[in-house]
Amino acid sequence: MKNYFRFDELGTNYRQEFMGGLTTFLAMAYILVVNPLTLTLASVKGLPDAMRMDYGSVFVATAIASAVGSIVMGLLGKYPLALAPGMGLNAFFAYTVVLGSKIPWQHALGAVLISGIFFFLLTLTGLREKIINAIPIDLKHAVGAGIGLFITFIGLQESGIIVKNDATLVGLGDLSKGPTLLAIFGIIITVIMMTRGIKGSVFYGMIVTAIVGMIFHLIAIPHQVVSAVPSVKPTFGAVFSSFGDSSFWSTGMIGIILTFLFVDFFDNAGTLVAVANQAGLMKDNKLPNAGRALLSDSIATIVGAVLGTSTTTSYIESSAGVASGARTGFASLVTAGLFILSLFFFPLLSVITSPVTAPALIIVGVLMVSSLGKIDWHRFEIAVPAFLTMIAMPLSYSIATGIAIGFIFYPITMIVKGRIKEVNPIMYFFFVIFLIYFILK
Repeated sequence: MKNYFRFDELGTNYRQEFMGGLTTFLAMAYILVVNPLTLTLASVKGLPDAMRMDYGSVFVATAIASAVGSIVMGLLGKYPLALAPGMGLNAFFAYTVVLGSKIPWQHALGAVLISGIFFFLLTLTGLREKIINAIPIDLKHAVGAGIGLFITFIGLQESGIIVKNDATLVGLGDLSKGPTLLAIFGIIITVIMMTRGIKGSVFYGMIVTAIVGMIFHLIAIPHQVVSAVPSVKPTFGAVFSSFGDSSFWSTGMIGIILTFLFVDFFDNAGTLVAVANQAGLMKDNKLPNAGRALLSDSIATIVGAVLGTSTTTSYIESSAGVASGARTGFASLVTAGLFILSLFFFPLLSVITSPVTAPALIIVGVLMVSSLGKIDWHRFEIAVPAFLTMIAMPLSYSIATGIAIGFIFYPITMIVKGRIKEVNPIMYFFFVIFLIYFILK
């Protein structure tokens, strides 16, 4: 096992990988609660039962799809990167497709399944790997920094430190609130441990924060440890019923499938590049073994659609695991195992609340923006697309949008500068694609 994952070469060990995998799981465990709540449209009152997916079934589908994706990533890709149904994509599934367009959730799952199959075939051709390797090194660093800013912004929001402001869009929240104070405590304790050079500081920070939260009654103490695994029958295989319905085969469904494709492709690519950069796994601006790593999201998406959940993609919270020492796919296997165990220990997940995870996201954001120093800011033709890529992610609340904007400006500035031949033809292709995307959006 140590030889397969190259522990000695990468300077890691079982303890370090286990801590990294555990930290990643804790940082993204919220998806086990949030995804079922989103896909069942729990916040929307008065909907007919036919429009709602079964909560327990979606919970099981979420855990299994996450485990499958993480296992494939760990064994084939060998990257410390975990997967789960994507935030944003699940909201698009539930609120735009099902609620907004009044499309049955079975049809929405059909669109997810088709996008997953298409991604799988695209990966087998090697095209996805070529696209990622065609991205200029400066833009890859900008993607990493942009995601760092993005997850820091998410952490600040989840903690209540930054809130919505009608006059200025965002503003400082009420710092006297208990959950916000708990998050601030978590940030401080994690910063202290990180500054002291303690390995696993992000993980220990989350544990200490959760314990303090329970002591001060800011987090409910679980009254049950083990629970029965809910039935997946209500959603299992429901996707196949959509293909026999003539209403599924409409032009509108094409747009839905393409949206799932677009967002998943660039969210996954951006996350893979960012985490690989953070872990020091990039070689000569290329991702080793990228082809196999890219199979993980497509396989997990196919499995998830059959079980009953939205598109599965790589999670940037994996960077918290990397910050705790994860360097290999063994950490992903640990995370996968914990997703499987979560099926039985769901009550314990109630302590992993926003004030607990927010400090980890904020601290990891600090670590990720270090890639800014590797961008050639002295060349304006590089600085513009890099900066726009980075800043657009938190402001648009989308990794894919930030990448799209950077991909549009990069060929423009390089052409004007007379560096046309230095631009990979794939970048010109995406310049056109993204331009059309924004015009038609």
